[in-house]
Amino acid sequence: MNLADIKKLYFIGIGGIGMSALARYFHAKGVEVKGYDRTETALTQQLKKEGIDISFVDESSAVDTNVDVVVYTPAIPKDNKIWLGYQATNIPLLKRSEMLQAVTDALTTIAVAGSHGKTTTSTMIAYLLKEAGAGCNAFLGGISANFQTNFWSSDNPIAVVEADEYDRSFLKLNPAIAVLTSMDADHLDIYGTEEACQDAFIGFTQKIKPEGALVVKHGLKRMQEMGGSKKISYSLQQNAAQAYASNILLKDGSYIFDIIHSDWILQGVHLNMGGMHNVENCVAAVTVAKLLDLDDNAIKAAVASFKGVKRRFEYVLKNEKIIFIDDYAHHPEELKSLLKSVKTLFSKRRLVVAFQPHLYSRTRDFAQGFADALDMADEVILLDIYPARELPIEGVQSQMIADRMGNPNVTILSKEGLLSYAAAAPLDLLVTAGAGDIDKLVPELKTILEKKG
Repeated sequence: MNLADIKKLYFIGIGGIGMSALARYFHAKGVEVKGYDRTETALTQQLKKEGIDISFVDESSAVDTNVDVVVYTPAIPKDNKIWLGYQATNIPLLKRSEMLQAVTDALTTIAVAGSHGKTTTSTMIAYLLKEAGAGCNAFLGGISANFQTNFWSSDNPIAVVEADEYDRSFLKLNPAIAVLTSMDADHLDIYGTEEACQDAFIGFTQKIKPEGALVVKHGLKRMQEMGGSKKISYSLQQNAAQAYASNILLKDGSYIFDIIHSDWILQGVHLNMGGMHNVENCVAAVTVAKLLDLDDNAIKAAVASFKGVKRRFEYVLKNEKIIFIDDYAHHPEELKSLLKSVKTLFSKRRLVVAFQPHLYSRTRDFAQGFADALDMADEVILLDIYPARELPIEGVQSQMIADRMGNPNVTILSKEGLLSYAAAAPLDLLVTAGAGDIDKLVPELKTILEKKG
């Protein structure tokens, strides 16, 4: 397929974070882009403002046959009428991963994979390249807080891509540099076992181009099976890794540290983000920047001005009376890292966590892990499971997590109940977490907490 021949594109599931980045890429190239999504969101509203036509009506009459290619997300329900309508045509149908492969194969690609950490790390790498003057085409899995978008373009033929393991999508990529942040078991509805999940991550590293590099979290299993002619291990503070952080100082919720590599040292790095896990993500991002020969001072200036990613340890409110943090954490290890960092930063405050489990299958598979992580909080509020693409599984509900918790201060509330709780309860440290639609409550929660003074 010659991308230059595409004049009109249709996206089924255009509001997805990965789909919207691709839609923005083609729109920026002057291609006529249209699409469908199930519900209107802040992201689809922004796409419409940018000139992309989006429908929210799932009817066969919405099928536009005057397009060259249809791109679809594998999460689309199989009974979706638009999806079925396009299947009945001769118009080429491509998965998001196939279109992303077609785009990135023409570029020098830096791909960041991992069961967690990939969004912040890929966004930071793309930001470092942009701010250091090199530039890149960024296809991100989150909204950059600096630029309020998940995509930006450049004439420099480099792509920075969040490599998604769902549906084995990342196996379509052929990166020149790959980053692997973690490979904990996840998406067991796709992979079945932890070993099969690991196999996919290892397969991803084996797609690295000849003479390419792998930047990999120190201590991951089966590292000897991973690809990449050059391997660089990184860690938060483990000096057995080739790159790690040292002399870490905590100051006003930010971190100042040095990055030590076997071949170089970068002193006085200033990261204005919460969470020690983000210091580790920064070590990986800076390691990639050094592989690309970016200037040291430019790297440090860019790290200092990096505001992070929306819903990744995002400070919604931060003052003497209340700290309110929103985060996308939806895996037990992510939740554990988040809450550990929050408790370290604000040890004298009472931590209340409102968590919305994401997917019935994930809740079933990791109920104990979620319970163990949430036990770190002083009080926990559980919302109902956000189903996303799944149908209910008998016996699987948020109560599964509550039943496994050692902390008795756990309550299951509706969304309306959470808002009422926030209005009445004395709060000085609130964390909302989850990958569903809990973020839609954040603006109202912020207003409620601000009114309380």
